[in-house]
This record gives sequence, structure tokens and C-alpha cells, in this order.
Amino acid sequence: MKMTPYWLDTTPPFASGAQDGPDGVADVAVVGAGFTGLSAALALAKKGARVVVLEADRVAGAASGRNGGMCNNGFAQDFATLAGQFGTERAAMLYRAFDAGVDKVESIVTEERIDCHFGRVGKLKLAAKPEHYDKIARSQALLARHVDPETRMVPPAEMRAEIGSDRYFGGMLYEKSASMHMGMYGQGLAEAAARHGATIHEHNPVIGMRRMGGQVHELTTPHGSVRANQVLLATGTSAVGPLGWFRRRIVPVGAYLIATEPLSSEQLDRLTPHRRNTVDTRNFVNYFRTLPDNRLLFGGRARFSGRSDPASDAKSGVLLRAAMVDVFPELADTRIDYCWGGLVDMTRDRLPRAGERDGLFYSMGYSGHGTHMATYMGAIMAEVLDGRADLNPWRDFDWPAIPGHFGKPWFLPIVGAYYRVKDLLH
Repeated sequence: MKMTPYWLDTTPPFASGAQDGPDGVADVAVVGAGFTGLSAALALAKKGARVVVLEADRVAGAASGRNGGMCNNGFAQDFATLAGQFGTERAAMLYRAFDAGVDKVESIVTEERIDCHFGRVGKLKLAAKPEHYDKIARSQALLARHVDPETRMVPPAEMRAEIGSDRYFGGMLYEKSASMHMGMYGQGLAEAAARHGATIHEHNPVIGMRRMGGQVHELTTPHGSVRANQVLLATGTSAVGPLGWFRRRIVPVGAYLIATEPLSSEQLDRLTPHRRNTVDTRNFVNYFRTLPDNRLLFGGRARFSGRSDPASDAKSGVLLRAAMVDVFPELADTRIDYCWGGLVDMTRDRLPRAGERDGLFYSMGYSGHGTHMATYMGAIMAEVLDGRADLNPWRDFDWPAIPGHFGKPWFLPIVGAYYRVKDLLH
């Protein structure tokens, strides 16, 4: 079993990066070569800007290359809840931003000819308990009436047409959602940005940041420095560099995944006949989808932890295998070929944040919905840097520090225990 992400293991290394450290000046320095940073670099380079991307590790090597491979529209939260909090009109506007994210991914894949197995397979949200179905149905009725008529309910009696399991009690289908190969997409984004003129420096963590005046900053890595007229932070949960203000506002939460050996098409036809992206309604969420080579990817929270390392990933992998067999008993003897983890950049309300602070632009905090929202916000931030702050859907959201949080999430075991009890009771 490989303790490396399937996406990165099955993607060749990025070939068009700079071979030396940064040196000189740039119109824009982008910190982070995940989907946000690469999307922004692509959009800015196409505008004619001199763009330098500084990445601590490898292209799409952190959250962008360690996730479940889902490009799902819709919120992490219940739409009815957000409508009650912000009003239906504003909640609908935010919902459409997530829709636009999926559209943006598809347009980039098409325009830049990125071979990443993109497909609009739809997302199925499964009721883990009978009472969850009623809550989903109420939310779907509101969605269909105000913003997304393409959603529909799948009653319990029709579940066998969608999933080969008796574990769930109906669900809701989001038709617009897509899946793709995250490693190939990340590499394709990087190659496209480089092709349009962006310079990408892998293995160049930002260890120093000095404001020269206004929006001009000098950024230093172990291998060089660059003076940029504008800086975009696209760092997510990064523990590298002088980013303390952001770390107090983001909680890094572990997400863990396993991938089986290749399964037969006949077996997959029984388990997931439409090859949907699938997620359930528990707080200790499970999700699964098929991979391009007929493996089943099965992921989830498994444990509330702020760690992702081989030992932590392996512990979670044992729990995920048990959860997978609970959903699909016929996979009890199936070999697990991959096990890995990553960190999700959670905000307190599970909504992204983007804007400008002290002359630095930023976009992060996607809270498990980063594939499409990161791509979308990278392109949006390219416009914001060009003076179009009005295009930022998160421009009016405040972002207070999380009380008691100074960068290390000491409280996650307590939060995990709370949600485990909640899953048992509700």
C-alpha cells in the first residue's frame, strides 16, 4: 500500500518550472502553487502581467493534490440555514458563485486542453438517517424554487438505481457537479500558466516578507528574493512563512482517503452505476467516487485531527476501510492500494475569505469545497488586483480571529468528540 496521494503518484512532475530561485522584480508575486495561485497566475499572465509564483513544495502538492477529486457545486452548509442567516437573495448569490466555480474549471480545462478526465457526473448527497432525508428535502425545495432547479430528490425506494448499498435512506442529486483527476488538473494549470508567461518556482518557501510601501513587498525564499508591486497569498493551511494573522483564522483539519485496487466495470456498475460523486450527511462525513482506472476512492474525516503524516494517515485508513465495508460489504476482501491525508483550511463558518489586508491580497479558507472555488477565486482575484474589488463575492465578510486559536488546533479532539456524539444522537 502506498502512503502517497493517488493524484500525485499518477501524475508526472511539472516540467516547466524555473530551475533557480526568484530574482528581480515582478508585477505580481503569487504565494502558493495550488489551484488558487495557479488560476490567478494563469489569468494574470494572460493579461500581460509579469507573474512569479513561489511554492514551498511542488505544484498542487498540498490540499489541491490531496483531496477527494470532486468539483461539487453547492455549499458545505444547508441552503436553508444560510438563507436564514443572510437572506435568500444573498444566499442565492453565494450559491451561484459555487456554480460559477464548476463552470470556470470546465472552461479552463477546455480552453487550455487539460487532459484530466473532467466529467459532469453529478453529486449525490445521501441521508445517513431517515430523519436526514426530510431535512434535505426541505432544503432542496428551497433551492429549486430560488436558485437551482436542476437539483432533485432521490426517494428511498429509488436508491438502488443510484447506489449498491442499503446503508442510506434516500438523497439529493446535484446535476451540475463534476469529477476529475486532481494531479493532472494541477499540472495542466501550471503548464498553462507557464505557457502564458508566468514563472513558477517550486521548492521556494517564502520565509521573509517586507512591505516597501503601499502594495509593494519584497519576498524572500532560501534561494532568492523578488520585489513585487502586488502580492497574492494563496497559501491555505500553510505552516510556512510569516502568516500568523491568517493562521489565527483558519483551522487545519485532517481529511483522509483510501483507494482500492482496480475493480471490474461490472462490480462498479453494481456499487455506483452512474459514477456519481457521493457524500453523506454525517458530521464525520464519508464520501466516495470512482477513479479513471476503476478504483474506488473512499474518504472522510475519520478522526478530528490537525495532522497529516504517514502514522496519522494510516490510523485513519483503518477507520475508512471499516466505513467502506459498512457501506459496501462486498469489498471486505478488496485490497487497498493507496492511503493518504491532507489538511483542509476550515474557517469558523465554513465560508471562504478573500480580500486585501495591509497591502496583501488573499483568498483561502475554502473549507472542503476548494477545487472549483479556488479556481474561480484565483481568476476573480486577478480582477481584484486590477481594481475590480466589486467582483469578489466575499468582500463584505468580516474575519475575526478564532478565540483561543494561535495556529495549532489544540481543540480539535474536543470538537471531534462533540460531533461524534451529535452523529449518534441526531
